[in-house]
Amino acid sequence: MINIIKSKLRLKANSANVEAYNKCISDLAETGILHSMEKFVQHSNISCLEHSIYVSYVSFRICRRLGLDYRSAARGALLHDFFLYDWHIKGTRRGLHGFTHPHAALTNANKHFQLNKLEKDIIAKHMWPLTISLPKYKESFIVVLADKYCATMEIIKFGGISRYLLKRFSQFTIHNS
Repeated sequence: MINIIKSKLRLKANSANVEAYNKCISDLAETGILHSMEKFVQHSNISCLEHSIYVSYVSFRICRRLGLDYRSAARGALLHDFFLYDWHIKGTRRGLHGFTHPHAALTNANKHFQLNKLEKDIIAKHMWPLTISLPKYKESFIVVLADKYCATMEIIKFGGISRYLLKRFSQFTIHNS
């Protein structure tokens, strides 16, 4: 399975990377509330949980390579869309989703998890420039870019990559923590 992920998603998801990633997010992954993100569609036919894992893993890999705080990047990115509503249905939220969901995600994350300043900044500002406030940390900027990249890849169907492969990657990482 690692070879499929590595070749198809081009994430270099070898066992050492996945093991290190799982150590960063294992306490979050053990909670049932995180798995409730699976109920909500994010982009195309990708759930919020699948999208968040994708953004989290990409952010983890970039930050690790750059010698930054990859643990906080992985954790903040995993919770960046923890808003817990279906944004496709009118009346499930106040205001425009793109502008308001970072605050909803941060409010929910603060209720359920102990977050550091960097993780909070990542969640609150991942929609920059819509959030107006500039991210304070390099890791936050990386998550902003990873989120845009992953959303684009999801919308254009991963350049032919099937949803099945992303689902398998999600199961391999977060569901096996």
